[in-house]
Amino acid sequence: MTIETVGVIGAGQMGNGIAHVFALAGYDVLLTDISPEAMDKALSLIERNLERQVTRGKIDADAKKSAMARIRTTLRLADLGQCDLVIEAATERETVKQAIFEDLVPHLKPTTILTSNTSSISITRLASRTDRPEKFMGFHFMNPVPVMQLVELIRGIATDEPTYKALHEVVERLGKTAASAEDFPAFIVNRILMPMINEAVYTLYEGVGNVKSIDSAMKLGTNHPMGPLELADFIGLDTCLAIMNVLHDGLADTKYRPCPLLTKYVEAGWLGRKTGRGFYDYRGETPVPTR
Repeated sequence: MTIETVGVIGAGQMGNGIAHVFALAGYDVLLTDISPEAMDKALSLIERNLERQVTRGKIDADAKKSAMARIRTTLRLADLGQCDLVIEAATERETVKQAIFEDLVPHLKPTTILTSNTSSISITRLASRTDRPEKFMGFHFMNPVPVMQLVELIRGIATDEPTYKALHEVVERLGKTAASAEDFPAFIVNRILMPMINEAVYTLYEGVGNVKSIDSAMKLGTNHPMGPLELADFIGLDTCLAIMNVLHDGLADTKYRPCPLLTKYVEAGWLGRKTGRGFYDYRGETPVPTR
């Protein structure tokens, strides 16, 4: 399976990073979103991030120019039908992802590999709603995509070996490292990370420590580069809650019960950095703990 053209669905935080690394690795990228503004914003952000790599000596100016030239945008989902590989990077809601695949599948060529960047949802279940479960995989990048070295490869129950090998080769061409995960709720990284974040929220909820003391304890006591509450804000509290719900529903174990305080913050619309407030308030010059 030769992969040269890549379609990316969703121009948000993950989608623009995925488009960035694929274009830099020499793939032709077609990026789509329902919002023209989101695509314009994504292209501007990709250019800024590429320029940052030039400034730091990671790439040269010619590589940046070539990468930008390889990225095209479209508002029509059907235009992705002729791509060799399609990566869905839309909102972490199963109904949204299923609707996208339902609209896209009639336009796909028979050889197209279909993937989802989902961080927690069943690959087998998503694949079953398409016409090609054997050519469907989880292709989970870490945020920020240009910086993080890991890609989780998740096979559904029907995924065939050629599809797995093709995606493994893609990861190598991107200069990243693949970790193979079985199709269980939240896979490897979030199966371990999200309960830790949820426990940090419980620690705050129960008054064991405040935001600053919890994050300082984990940064200085366990050498984490970011504290768990700071990291939750970076990821998005709505995403953290969604993944905890997938774990709780999928594994039926009370240890995965989302902390009520996490739910309260999401209900308030305090989702972290992207909304200006979460466990920290980002509206001033420096972030200030909200509890």
